[in-house]
Amino acid sequence: MDIQGKVFIVTGGASGLGEGTARMLAQAGGKVVIADMQADKGEAIAREIGGSFVKCDVSQEADGQAVVAKAVSQGKLMGLVNCAGIAPAEKTVGKNGAHNLALYTKTIMVNLVGSFNMIRLSAEAMAKNDPEPTGERGCMISTASVAAYDGQIGQAAYSASKGGVVGMTLPIARDLARNGIRNMTIAPGIFGTPMLFGMPKEVQDALAASVPFPSRLGTPQDYAKLAKHIFENDMLNGEVIRLDGAIRLAPR
Repeated sequence: MDIQGKVFIVTGGASGLGEGTARMLAQAGGKVVIADMQADKGEAIAREIGGSFVKCDVSQEADGQAVVAKAVSQGKLMGLVNCAGIAPAEKTVGKNGAHNLALYTKTIMVNLVGSFNMIRLSAEAMAKNDPEPTGERGCMISTASVAAYDGQIGQAAYSASKGGVVGMTLPIARDLARNGIRNMTIAPGIFGTPMLFGMPKEVQDALAASVPFPSRLGTPQDYAKLAKHIFENDMLNGEVIRLDGAIRLAPR
């Protein structure tokens, strides 16, 4: 896929991995629609990169439809990057009793249902595209986590949501093969995002040192580079790529 001139949706594009990806796509000549709940930041970044912003709760059908409509109005929608997500921490049974069920449900709704909501709506629009010379009509990238495989203490909800993203990667790719639409997932390790930067500096340093090589936090630019390669390499389909410096998470 040639990114130049194509339209891309980036959920969670107002910060972290999504912001890095939105900036990369714009720099490569793509038209970017940022979908996020952070209106002020999202609008500012959209102005800076010459893109558009739509306030969006990815778990809500109407919000997702508004984002896709905005993207289609700007040209040929060829890409979706799902970066919107939340990462709560709570034990199955903790000091205050059983895990809050509403928190568990919200995590599944945002991270898993939200990703599928944006995939299904974007794919419906992409299926109407005239195919590229390769036969491709679009490509989607979702964000899982190494927690899908190595979930730590307190990550039951988060790991379940990300494990769901991993589990639906291949069947969605198979569903959409006849439409010429690819579906991929990236599973990042320990990345320097706003969620992590809220932790004490010594905790951040310890996490970085735990990565075998390179012994540092991943960056939004690392994620964006892989996303760019996925878009441009049309043999990548139905796969989950760990982007983690060979880390395997300990229980805590």
